[in-house]
Amino acid sequence: MSAEGCSVLRDDRTLRDVRDSDMPTIQRIYADQVLTGVSSWEEVPPDFEEMCSRRDAILAGGFPYRVAVGKLDAAEAEPRVLGYAYASSYRPRPGYRYTVENSIYVRKEARGHGVGRLLLEDLIRQCETRGYRQMIAVVGDSANRLSIDFHLAMGFEQAGVIKSIGFKFGRWMDSVILQRPLNGGDTTLPG
Repeated sequence: MSAEGCSVLRDDRTLRDVRDSDMPTIQRIYADQVLTGVSSWEEVPPDFEEMCSRRDAILAGGFPYRVAVGKLDAAEAEPRVLGYAYASSYRPRPGYRYTVENSIYVRKEARGHGVGRLLLEDLIRQCETRGYRQMIAVVGDSANRLSIDFHLAMGFEQAGVIKSIGFKFGRWMDSVILQRPLNGGDTTLPG
């Protein structure tokens, strides 16, 4: 990890802290998920200013907000934002201060190229460095096997399912809760 918060990955892909210049692309990636996916249960994509405000709140809380930048193939002239991930407070009360919730979004063209894995591996490292003990993933919809299986492969365990809690695209959806210990989880008390 360099002084600028970057780490170089295979095929010239880089993980780094979010920059202001990333936000237009991040807003588009998220808007696509709001309109076409079940990872977010918002129905109207937040505008650019709202996305910046959300990012600022995450950073002000001391949480990591990371971006994967690179080329999907050698023909691309310039590297671009392939996806982003951040951790946030799982719940606002002080008793939850050692637990974070992850969020990962990958641009459509970059899915299936390992970008999500790189982002989550990095996010886990970032959260462990900050002393967190648990990471929660809240997956929209029990039918979202790609996200559920991805988190299971990354060391998460399914902690529960809240049935029919959300309504989007004309149907009821479950919320699947997955959990991964960080820094030994609950095997020791925090420092």
